[in-house]
Amino acid sequence: MTIRWLIVLAVLAALGAIIWYALPEAPVSVDAGSKRIEFTLPDLNGVPQSLPKGEVILLNFWATWCPPCRREIPSMAELHQRFAGSGLKIVAVSVDQRLSDLSNFVKEYQMPFQVLHDGDGAISHSYGVFRYPESFLIDRHGVVRQHLIGAVDWLSAPVISTIQSMLAEPPVAAGSVPATAPAGG
Repeated sequence: MTIRWLIVLAVLAALGAIIWYALPEAPVSVDAGSKRIEFTLPDLNGVPQSLPKGEVILLNFWATWCPPCRREIPSMAELHQRFAGSGLKIVAVSVDQRLSDLSNFVKEYQMPFQVLHDGDGAISHSYGVFRYPESFLIDRHGVVRQHLIGAVDWLSAPVISTIQSMLAEPPVAAGSVPATAPAGG
């Protein structure tokens, strides 16, 4: 009887090892100090859109089925109302598979900022996102300043302070090197 159990345990260990090695590699995480990853995704009308250049960006990865994502949308909409005229661009990238679910949700929640559709999750994967929501505050030079995991109160004092300081930074003049880039690079 003990030999049978040893064989069963050996088979289970072998199966576990096979499964472990068959798992995909963990995505590379984009964190503070990283350059933003460029991409193009369709908006709700199917028009390809890219991240704006020279703007402060709140890049948010989310889904309609995600309760924390739903909770943060009202404060994100208010943040948009307050700072859109000052140069803040909010780009909400949905990983919902069905565009119809996304379109209905955006109408219901009256989301005033840009919403893009990452139906296959390729862009969220390239940013290392696998929990929702995850957000990135990106400065005018395309450098990620903060990587935020989970729902955020976008009207909290620390968030407002960070965004105001990023908006107050001068844009990079054409042909000059951003302060965040290494000298000579």
